[in-house]
Parts: sequence; structure tokens; C-alpha cells
Amino acid sequence: MTAMGRRRVLAAGGGIALGAAVATACGSNTGRGGGGSGPAISQWYHQYGEPGTGQAVKRYAAAYRKAKVSVQWRPGDYDRQTAAALLTDSGPDVFEVNGPLLDQIQGGQVVDLTAEVEPVKDDFPQTVLAPKIWQGKIWGIPQAIDMQLLYYRKSALKDAGVEPPETLDALVDAAKALTSQRTKGLFLGNDGGVGVLGGTPLYAAGLSLISAEGKAGFDDPAAARALGKIRQLYADKSLLLGAPTDWSDPAAFIQGLTAMQWSGLWALPQIDKAVGHDYGVLPFPRDGGGGRPSVPVGAYGAAVSARSRRKAEAKAFAKWLWVDRTDFQQDFALSYGFHIPARISLAKKARQLQKGAAAEAVRFATDHGYAEPLLWTTADRTAYQDALSRIIKGGANPEIELKGVVRTVNAELQRVKKK
Repeated sequence: MTAMGRRRVLAAGGGIALGAAVATACGSNTGRGGGGSGPAISQWYHQYGEPGTGQAVKRYAAAYRKAKVSVQWRPGDYDRQTAAALLTDSGPDVFEVNGPLLDQIQGGQVVDLTAEVEPVKDDFPQTVLAPKIWQGKIWGIPQAIDMQLLYYRKSALKDAGVEPPETLDALVDAAKALTSQRTKGLFLGNDGGVGVLGGTPLYAAGLSLISAEGKAGFDDPAAARALGKIRQLYADKSLLLGAPTDWSDPAAFIQGLTAMQWSGLWALPQIDKAVGHDYGVLPFPRDGGGGRPSVPVGAYGAAVSARSRRKAEAKAFAKWLWVDRTDFQQDFALSYGFHIPARISLAKKARQLQKGAAAEAVRFATDHGYAEPLLWTTADRTAYQDALSRIIKGGANPEIELKGVVRTVNAELQRVKKK
């Protein structure tokens, strides 16, 4: 979620809106209580789009016997709601979070869950666990993995004499060759990819958002080269823009408005049902001699609020649900939407992921997956996306734009390291 665009709602500034979020956070709890006779604890989730998920998480809570767990399903700007609620005594005990964020950890808003996760630590992919670790401690338990990938229509590529693109140059050429009066070659979202691509082209060029040395990982000519090719897709008019639904929905691909579409694993069952075997999946293609295929992955995590009056009970419940109850974890990942179970052992046993495009997707996530690092802050993300917009849609010089982002990122790194 990121790292994962469909499942991330970025928090926005503004005192009036923040006040409204606090008011919402203090609202009544309408979730069904757990079946236990112990203390009452509350659990928050963001609103999933998949039917049945809300009922499922309430069923999990009702099965817990050591506490009365009341589930809240939070529509709207969930990240903003939780950020506000964590500053009050009326927030959740256990809550779903896209992180936790570094500011939440450094601000003492979440509880250390190392002891709860440690026995099964190696059963989580380190790609998705690493963004939940700070100073050697684990602050969130991964729930289910989302990923993004490239869908292509086999018949469209065959008719145009185009091979599935394995390099970014080949993707640019293929998108142009596949574009006609009725169909565009590629769909990256109605904004041309500004919102969804994130660091994916940088990783495809063999770079990263944050380097192992703790600096901006894209202060390199290869970054400007890769982003320049994304701009070329836009300039060639090879990109579908103004589709009825955005990139997370496969409708444009299914309806033949585009021959290739960047979307998520969650779209695979719908595409499979609609087009049969006439599709394939790919990672984002590599760029340059040092490049590699790139697949963004992410996992919402279960965290415990430091303001909770029942931290021990909340930690015990989080461990019970997201460490001990592997049956619920498997159900949560695959019975309502289509996600990869966060535990490696469960993903290997999942029948739905053992063949065809689904199995390829899991392999891509395993071999080429990357997640936004914990040190990648909201300020970094905003600066980078603003630059990406100017490059892709405005034709701005990638080298000049990225120099400004590098300065922002390095300054942010210095700021967070001082805390």
C-alpha cells in the first residue's frame, strides 16, 4: 500500500480539517463486540472495498475469548483520522496502519511489538517487515501483502508483432506500436502515472529511494534517464488518459481501452474472469545496464496505541490475530479480495496462488519486490511526486527536478536522524 497507492490515503494539512478528524475519531463505536468476558478493547480498520471483509474482521474479533473486542470500520481519510485519534485518549487500542510511520514511532505513539513477532519474524518477507522496524524493534505486524504489476493483452501484442516488454525502452516502443484510434498502448492512471509510479522507475534503473548509506538513493544520471522515458510515453500520446475509472480498477483493460495496464494483484481475478487466458503479467521493466525488474509491495500492519489504557491486552490480541491465528490470516488475504498472505509459509500453501498468472505475480513480488523505506517521509513523497508531475505532464528537465528532490530528501534524513 508502499509504497501501495490504492491503499494509501495521504494525510493533508489544515487546522480546520484536523479538528474535524478529531471529532470523527471520538465518535461512537458501532462494531460488534468480541465473545470474551475480559476487558473491552477497540480495533480500527480502514474501509476495504472488497465485499465481506468488514464482516470477516468482526467475526475474528468475536472469536477472541480473553477480551471484548469492538471493531470500527473507518470510511474516509483513515490515515488522517488515526493520526488525530492517537493524540487523544479516545482513539483505538489496536489499529491498522500504513506503516507505522516514523513520526508515530519517534513520537512515542505506538508500542513495541518485537516480543510478539520475534518467534515468527523469519516467516515474514523482509521486504515488508523492514519498514516496520526502527532501531532493531518491530512496531507493526504485517497483515496481508498488496503488490502492483503490469497486465498485457496477449492477442493485442501478437497482432501488433510486439513482444512482452522486458526493458523500459521496449515498453515505450510497445506502447507506441499498440496505440491506435480506438486503443491506447498503456494505462498508468488518469494522471499519466504521477500518483501510482512512485519510486518504481528508480528501482527499475537499479537505484533506490534511500541508499544503504542513509542518503537519497537516486542522485544518479540513471534516475533522470528513467523518468525521461516515462515522459516520452506521455509525449508520444501512448498513455490512456481520462478513463472512466483509474488505474486500480481493471475496467479500462477489460473493455479494450488499453492494451497494457499497470494495476494491482487484486485486479487479477476480475481480469481472469473477463478475458480468460488472453492476458499476461510482468514486473515493471528494467532500465539500463544496471537496472532490474521492479515490483512495489506493501502491507498494512496491526499496531497498538501507546495511549491505550490496556496495552498488555491489546498486544495480546494483536498477537493472537496476526501471529497465532494463521487460519484467519489466510482467510483475510484470499477469501474476499486477492492478496498475498503476509506469512511466507501461508503464501506457499495458498491454492489460489500456485498456478498461472497468480503464481508468476508471487514470484515477481519475491524476486523483485521493493517497499517504501521507513525513512521515506511524507515530505519526501510530496517533493518527489510534485517533481514527477512536472516531468511527466509538463516536460520539465528530469535532472534539474531531481536535484531539488535530492536536497529535500537529504535534509529530511538529517532531521529524522536527530530525533
